[in-house]
Amino acid sequence: MARSSYSVLFQLGRFLLKYKGTLVAAGCALVFTAGVTLAMGQGIKILIDEGFIAGSIDQLNKAVIFIIGIAVLMAVGSYARFYLVSWLGERVSADIRQAVFDHLITLHPSYFEENRSGEIMSRLTTDTTLLQTVIGSSASMALRSFITFIGGLTLLLITNLKLTAFVLIGVPIVLVPIILYGRRVRVLSRKSQDTIADVGSHAGEIIQQIKTVQSYTQEANERKAFAGHVEGAFEIARKRIKQRAMLIAVVISLIFSAIAAMLWVGGNDVINGVMTGGELGAFVFYAIIVASSVATISEVIGDVQRAAGAAERLFELLSIKSAVELPSHPKKASNNGSRMAFENVTFHYPSRPDQAALDNLNLVIEEGKSLALVGPSGAGKSTVFELLQRFYDPDQGVVTLGDTNIRDLLPTDLRSQLAVVAQQPTLFSADVMHNIRYGKPDATKEEVIAAAKAANAHDFIEKLPEGYESFLGEQGVRLSGGQRQRVAIARAILKDPKILLLDEATSALDAESEHRVQQALENLMRGRTTVIIAHRLATIRNADSIAVLEDGKLVVQGSHDELLESSVLYKRLSELQFQERSVS
Repeated sequence: MARSSYSVLFQLGRFLLKYKGTLVAAGCALVFTAGVTLAMGQGIKILIDEGFIAGSIDQLNKAVIFIIGIAVLMAVGSYARFYLVSWLGERVSADIRQAVFDHLITLHPSYFEENRSGEIMSRLTTDTTLLQTVIGSSASMALRSFITFIGGLTLLLITNLKLTAFVLIGVPIVLVPIILYGRRVRVLSRKSQDTIADVGSHAGEIIQQIKTVQSYTQEANERKAFAGHVEGAFEIARKRIKQRAMLIAVVISLIFSAIAAMLWVGGNDVINGVMTGGELGAFVFYAIIVASSVATISEVIGDVQRAAGAAERLFELLSIKSAVELPSHPKKASNNGSRMAFENVTFHYPSRPDQAALDNLNLVIEEGKSLALVGPSGAGKSTVFELLQRFYDPDQGVVTLGDTNIRDLLPTDLRSQLAVVAQQPTLFSADVMHNIRYGKPDATKEEVIAAAKAANAHDFIEKLPEGYESFLGEQGVRLSGGQRQRVAIARAILKDPKILLLDEATSALDAESEHRVQQALENLMRGRTTVIIAHRLATIRNADSIAVLEDGKLVVQGSHDELLESSVLYKRLSELQFQERSVS
């Protein structure tokens, strides 16, 4: 449901109220600075009436000293106001950025399947930066202008009632275009933020897949596609800027037309002796203060509208509920052993609701045993891994750890019992030590080295320019496929889990490394519950049991020799896939 810009911005209050002391101090500085600014008008009145017109050097000197004193106080107040409000802007934007990130990493994977990472990153960075600018600058200007507007208007009424009528007539005339154009600016601001996200998302994807782009010589087409995104963003920004420029132009023309009319009337009153020159000077000063306050507010309205769009996008992220719900009274995963089972499990991916990834699957993974999953592409092998880690919950049926439905366990507690080594390992843009220690952040250097040796990774790590402190680049790009795989295996060895999930963890290794790592994995697997997505004959033969999946169903389960005799599908897979791979 659409929310007004003000209701969205109101939600920022819960972040601001965390810093009540700073907020109060900033408010006091704002009021002080506004009050001192308004006092300048009295200095001008004294300067004209008692200095210039009266011809008194003494009064002139006093008036000038008064004005200088006011200026010093204004400078002090402005310093405090700027520092405190800017600090609040930076602090609150950092808190919102942290809150959004903390929430994002708890969301279920299907959210990231349906939403582009570039757009999410745009919200996390660009939108929070925009909020920082508004809270730390524009909001300060708006509040100061509002205070000076009220104070200036009050002093106008005290100084001259008749001339104030011109100001009061002008204010509603100025406010009408502010309201009308402000709505248009907000809509365009939201579109502008979305198109900027499109630009970032497209660029990020192309840079990430640069080898594919260059291999297929698609540089020219990608330049053209990116130019289209950039021009689209520019066009929307141009419309937004045009609306803001029109707003500012209309407001300025109305304000200064009103001031000109006021000066004409006031000048006549001074000539006719109705008011003094000092009173007119002070009145003009207050009128300019009021007019500039309205002009500033009109300009800031555009920033506030942009901030409303940014806040709306951020609070949309914060309001997303994870499909994986936390149990109200969680049980301890460590109390349930390591036997896992699927009981009548049916599951559809949210992005493919008409196609069952698992269909009434019944599968038991015995404690301390190894189970190999085989089957054609799309059989459901990877989905078994996804549900075992509770990245998704089944549509029907239950997945259990011991005798406990894993829905009754905290996902973090469940996953702490597991270690995963994927066929395409994920490494972070950090050094080797960080990537291995990711499995156990508090591990000592000696434990990391021992895990690396067990994974046959220590020797090549030592040959890197800075050893275990060597930076691996984005996604470990500085390592070969086999080296990345061994770092991932070392990470799993270091975690020392109860349950292992191996997606053919040795598939990227050469024959010699595979043999040595296979030995390490066999030692690691001993006494642990292990599930393996198998592609190689050696892996299958070493498994305690083999489950053959097809179309999300368990077709047959048994040993290698038993399945060769009893399963046509397994025999065909063995001949076409496993035997071929074992020879290669």
